[in-house]
Amino acid sequence: MAGSRRSSQAPSTPSRPPEAEQATQPAPRSPRTVFAQSLRRHAGRLAVGWLLLAVHQAAEAAVPIAIGVIIDRAVSAGDPTALAWSVASLAALFAVLALAWRNGARQGVTSLEREAHQLRVDVARTALDPRGRRTGLRTGELLAVASSDAQKTALIIRAVSLGIGALCAIVVSSVALLVIDVPLGLGVLAGVTLSVLLNARVSPRLTRHSAALQKATGQATAMAADLLGGVRTLRGIGARSAALERYREAGDAALRAGLRAATTTGLHQGVTVAGSGLFLAGVAGFAGWAALTGRLTVGQLVTVTGLAQFLAEPLRTLGFCGRIAAGARASARRWAGVVDAAPQVSAGTLAAVRESADLTLRRVRYRTLDGLDLHAAHGRLTAVVAYDPRDADALLAVVSGQASAHEGEVLVAGVPAGELTLDAMRRTVHVEQHDVALFEGSVRENLTAGREHGQAPVAAAVTAAAADDIVALHSAGLDHQVTERGASLSGGQRQRIALARALLAAPPVLVLHEPTTAVDAVTEEVIAHRLADHRRGHCTVVITSSPALLARADQVVVIEDGRATRTGTHTRLAASDAGYRKAVLR
Repeated sequence: MAGSRRSSQAPSTPSRPPEAEQATQPAPRSPRTVFAQSLRRHAGRLAVGWLLLAVHQAAEAAVPIAIGVIIDRAVSAGDPTALAWSVASLAALFAVLALAWRNGARQGVTSLEREAHQLRVDVARTALDPRGRRTGLRTGELLAVASSDAQKTALIIRAVSLGIGALCAIVVSSVALLVIDVPLGLGVLAGVTLSVLLNARVSPRLTRHSAALQKATGQATAMAADLLGGVRTLRGIGARSAALERYREAGDAALRAGLRAATTTGLHQGVTVAGSGLFLAGVAGFAGWAALTGRLTVGQLVTVTGLAQFLAEPLRTLGFCGRIAAGARASARRWAGVVDAAPQVSAGTLAAVRESADLTLRRVRYRTLDGLDLHAAHGRLTAVVAYDPRDADALLAVVSGQASAHEGEVLVAGVPAGELTLDAMRRTVHVEQHDVALFEGSVRENLTAGREHGQAPVAAAVTAAAADDIVALHSAGLDHQVTERGASLSGGQRQRIALARALLAAPPVLVLHEPTTAVDAVTEEVIAHRLADHRRGHCTVVITSSPALLARADQVVVIEDGRATRTGTHTRLAASDAGYRKAVLR
């Protein structure tokens, strides 16, 4: 229903230049703000999870401490009773360790998946906003943000959860080492500080490369989606080789970005592993020297060695959390750029206009339009011939509300379009783009677009669009199933169903863009005749170069160099204007 969603957007009439409008728009949320909101959303569950993960890490750090105490007080003393109690205590410690991890990790994973789902819903809500959003992204890129970036942004929950547990383990281990030997404990704290600083030096580079990778991947995904949707067209015009080359270039760019990100990730991981290994060797060496000199007992030596070996894990975990956070920051920035994008149109407060609506454009400037004046009267079929296709595209963007930064006025029934609510605009103005959009479902569902319509209006719209042969062709009739994007139909069939959908909506103002380019001349003549009859008494604008449609129009407006230069009937213009004849006569 992409086409219907676009056509329902309300036009607006701001007169400020784009630069002034952009200056008033709030900036997207920072990654830090996005992360804070995500963590607050699951604060209760995460607090329980963090507590249990801290208990788990503290219990893991307590294992070498307990073993050292057992050696000194039970094994060395040869006390069977103390040994039995020690073994029972060690078993209880392992039970606490396992249960704390199981339940703490469950809380974290549950919060992560729920947050990822919420972030995806936020992107989908933005993409479906009837006001439109200035994301600057194509469909495939939005899909990448909704899937990959949303999931990676939510991974900040995992990074924070694991980081808290790792810090708890380091604190418990450091305190234990300080109790055993103060210089040893201070050395451990210095090593941890150095490791954190090294990670902080590498993380910004990893963030930049992760952002570049996600951007390149999103562009490649968008291009792949576009190519799949237009494979028939590419085959028909012989452009498959050119399209393949462009996709290969996009894929190569994504590959290069991936290699850069992988190289930085490897560097980060290497620094972390090497730093933790050197740190472990230093602590173990110092502990061995202290035991030889009598500063440490055998049990204390086992404790120090075990803690040093154990500390390598939380140090690696901190490095891993840094890598996750770096990727999450890049994804959060892309996610916020979509969700916080400014609306394309701003809705007014006027909820209704008269049914006998007309459409007026006054001194409109946008892209190639240069002070366009256009009036489509109520009860008349107005045809627009644009010598430059860019003028037609700009006109559609203004009328459909996709050009909020244009200059000039757009009036609907004499009321500035920006003063109408979105619902009022959707009821009054319907723009059916040339790019036909059908969805998977029955022909009837594509026609009604979720609204209730009786059999008579549906049949009348189908007949007016000369789509009755499509219905008669299949035994299921209107219940015939259409595949995604209407791929099971021909281009002409898709175009006629889209036209029937627009006619069935019966808006006071209907704007059509080249509705008959994919049908044969006979069908085009039938559509032109039936369209004029079906829309009699309403305001209809058809942007076209079809002689059949132009001949049925009450007036034809010629747009040249962004302005309306001539107005008249098709017959008069064809007789008096050589440029017009060259543009429309076939």
